[in-house]
Parts: sequence; C-alpha cells; structure tokens
Amino acid sequence: MLGNIWSSSELTAEKLGISEFKLSFLRENGILKPGIHWKSSPLGQNKPWKPKALYNIKMCRKIINQPHTEEEYNIAA
Repeated sequence: MLGNIWSSSELTAEKLGISEFKLSFLRENGILKPGIHWKSSPLGQNKPWKPKALYNIKMCRKIINQPHTEEEYNIAA
C-alpha cells in the first residue's frame, strides 16, 4: 500500500496503545530515531516555531514491541 507513512503524535499514540507523553519521552530520549521513527513537520508554522513531530507508525511499533531496560534510557534521576 502506497501513501503517507508519517502520522501525527495523536494518531501514532492511539495506534500503538501508548500515551502521547510516552511517545514524546521515547523521541526526546533517543529511543525513537529522527528520520527513521519520526521527523519534524514545519509546514504551516510561522517562526519562531516549535515543529510538530510526525511518526512512522510501522517503524515505531518495532521499537515499542522490543523489551527495554531502564539503563537504555540513560536518564539521571
């Protein structure tokens, strides 16, 4: 099936069965990689702008379904 593979954070979170907060967490902490799992969408946004992220649901699902440990997130308390 051809078409747009990039989806909004709302739709992606819904399809993956996770919250938008968790989706954002995974992106901001490098679990989801730019250009593979997500990309910026500056269309229709004036500067200064905080671009919205668009997600590849299929590629995100591969990461979400893998087991992860807290050490992978490498976040200071």
